Amino acid sequence: MRKLTVMLATVAGLAISAGSALADSTLKMVEVITSPPRTEFLKKQIAEFEAANPGVKVELISLPWGQAFEKFLTMVQAGDTPDVVEMPERWMGLYANNAQLEDLGPYMAKWDDAKTLGERAKQFGSTVNNTQFMIPYGYYVNALFWNKKLFKQAGLDGPPATLDEFVADSKKISAIPGKYGYCLRGGPGAFNGMHMFMNIAQGKGGYFNEDGTSTINEEGSVKGLQMLADMYKEGLAPKDAVSWGFNETVTGFYSGTCAMLNQDPDALLGIADKMSADDFAVAPLPVGPSGKSYPTLGYAGWAMFANSQHKDDAWKLMSTLLSPKDNLEWAKEVGVVPIHNGADQDPHFKTEQFKGWFTELSDTSKYEMVTPPTHLENLGNFVDQVAIKNFQEVLLGQKTAKDVADQWAAFLTKEQQDWLAKNKK
Repeated sequence: MRKLTVMLATVAGLAISAGSALADSTLKMVEVITSPPRTEFLKKQIAEFEAANPGVKVELISLPWGQAFEKFLTMVQAGDTPDVVEMPERWMGLYANNAQLEDLGPYMAKWDDAKTLGERAKQFGSTVNNTQFMIPYGYYVNALFWNKKLFKQAGLDGPPATLDEFVADSKKISAIPGKYGYCLRGGPGAFNGMHMFMNIAQGKGGYFNEDGTSTINEEGSVKGLQMLADMYKEGLAPKDAVSWGFNETVTGFYSGTCAMLNQDPDALLGIADKMSADDFAVAPLPVGPSGKSYPTLGYAGWAMFANSQHKDDAWKLMSTLLSPKDNLEWAKEVGVVPIHNGADQDPHFKTEQFKGWFTELSDTSKYEMVTPPTHLENLGNFVDQVAIKNFQEVLLGQKTAKDVADQWAAFLTKEQQDWLAKNKK
């Protein structure tokens, strides 16, 4: 009898152990906008999540940003999908339109922290089929960094207020030996900033007219593209800027190579570490002939794949990272405008360096935010691959600004009109 009791106890113990092992889940998480400090901070937040949720482990895969679009697409096509993915806004149409992302609406309905979530997060995460396929973790708003020392050396007492002043100031600064007016970005990630200057020159924000025709090849827009090409050809930006991405433009600015840089708050992290706060500031973007400016408001966030086998745990991870506490820490670390109401009152954001972004966000009469058309399925490949190659061809004089703008307009018009036809009400 005693042997039977021992055997039963042993079997019961094994069953409990097996049950515990089965209860454990490993979440696969992919980040795509990567840098070493950013990845380490995300690992820290993940470790805190794992400590608070015994039995749940997170496997983090970090893809290099320059090749992230192709590498992630290859993973998905091979069936190697994650539970949670960092989703840039321009990728959302591709995966959401192919029924690969989970609707987060039912999860948000039971989420206490949704009460303080700003309206932008709800709006921007549901641009595809009015369904919450993603929740942004913050906003990348473009503004103008300017080097006070170089401006003073060139006889200038403040940042440019207009597009004409932007070009004129660049010329004065570029007359200083070894210096350039503008940290132009011609490589990975260049499209949003380039298109922003096209919109400013055009005096018209956005991408499309009501009938779905693209505005990107309208006269003023082409002038904006040509302006950037002329600045490059005239030596107002470094020669190798034709291939510069994020890191190169930021280095160009804090090294004192070039005096102006249009960038999001994420650039502030590296710049503030290398420059004294007295030597630079962030101003609103210059306005165009219309008296208005059109800053790009980009965003990225967390999304869940619909075929995840661990949806409850995946949501638990996402909701932790998106909580007011973790999101505020993340925003400070990676350089985004946070998503929860009231976060802008944190002392971290009340400095001269953040003034340009908050001026743009608050003065809606002068600054009109432009967000990418994330509902378009092929936007990611266009922005991250095709448009960059074409922009470089314009900078190098291999193609005209008009020809490239017409090519872009033909592609975007077809995409938008196809989408409109499929979504008639």
